[in-house]
Amino acid sequence: MRGIPGLKRLRLKIWRRCTLVLLLLWAACWMLVSALLFLLHRSVFSERCTDEKSRRILARLCLDYSSGALTGDLCEDLCVAQKLVYKHCLYYDRGKKVIQADWRGQPIILKSKKEIFSSYQHLSMLEEVETQDIPETELLLMVALEVKNVLGLELSNNTMGPLWTRKKGPRWKAQVASMWSLLQQEEYIYFSLLQDFSKHVLRIIGSCGHFYAVEYLTAGHAWHKTLFPLENVVGPSVAGHGSRVRAIIDIALSFLDMVQHFDNDFSHRLHLCDIKPENFAIRHDLTVVAIDVDMAFFEPKMRDILEQNCTRDEDCNFFDCFSKCNLKIRKCGAQRANNNLQVICDKIFRHWFSPHLRGPLVSFPLQPQLQKAVQECAEPRHMDVAGHQRTLKSLSELYHLLQVTRRELQRAE
Repeated sequence: MRGIPGLKRLRLKIWRRCTLVLLLLWAACWMLVSALLFLLHRSVFSERCTDEKSRRILARLCLDYSSGALTGDLCEDLCVAQKLVYKHCLYYDRGKKVIQADWRGQPIILKSKKEIFSSYQHLSMLEEVETQDIPETELLLMVALEVKNVLGLELSNNTMGPLWTRKKGPRWKAQVASMWSLLQQEEYIYFSLLQDFSKHVLRIIGSCGHFYAVEYLTAGHAWHKTLFPLENVVGPSVAGHGSRVRAIIDIALSFLDMVQHFDNDFSHRLHLCDIKPENFAIRHDLTVVAIDVDMAFFEPKMRDILEQNCTRDEDCNFFDCFSKCNLKIRKCGAQRANNNLQVICDKIFRHWFSPHLRGPLVSFPLQPQLQKAVQECAEPRHMDVAGHQRTLKSLSELYHLLQVTRRELQRAE
């Protein structure tokens, strides 16, 4: 009997030692994994958005301009005349640099997918022949091929105007090289091609090398009470309840206009696969503008993206663009199963028009009807003929309810 307490103490000692060894092993593994992650992803830490780094990036841009490697209609103002002045860094995202600047008293945004000009794919043709000898028709063909590669669209030479504005002359080689770096940026191509046809995309102001400048608009935020800072758009007068409601109704109508526009007004439907307030902004006339279209795709490209191998429907989800898995052939369908309107109803309109735990965000005429219409609009559906008809019905009903609400608000004044 005396040996039993001793045996218990021995077991307790062994258990403590085993526990200690396991804890030490766990700590060692954690430190090893952390060290590996730091070594493999230390670039993440360098992506912190700082004024110092942003100034260095623009200084490097001007150095390349002075050496004759690149050019653009804003280079002189940025690098020589000091009429384009750095303000502050907005954000870095997976290599993309977004910087706020002031150009001749006007706030603008500078964007580039990559930091350094030499990081872009070089056009080998520039080294093989004298640049002045390259026929412009050949350059236009190369632009068309690059657009097809990036967007999946076939474009004729007479639609290349917004993308190819350079004329032979001084710095011709730098012009071609600079334009080629811009054509490797999907967002630049979208804004350039659509700015003459759509009020719902950012206006391009100019470029310098691989950086292009767009109009400055304040982006929305999910944490903002009204999603978009209305006081920055229509001034302090929007502080009143009635003014705020009217602004939200007008913005909602503009979202519907944008949906109609992207669905019907181009040769192919334009799909938005990353719908959130941060990717949109509002102009002073309350027009909705898509300010980040890195995840926007015309129909041909969208079909290529969706048509992947799968074992379940979830494998066919590409951000906000969903497809269905055909389990017989284990392939995602090329047709998108949801649509822009459904996602906007879910991620934007619900915030404004659905009841919250603390009550509705704002009160307005026809509130119950709008809540029901938004709920039905946001519900998942198959995009067959019946699903398409339901979408058209939702669009028409929302238009009607919002327009009636606007008229009621105007009468109440």
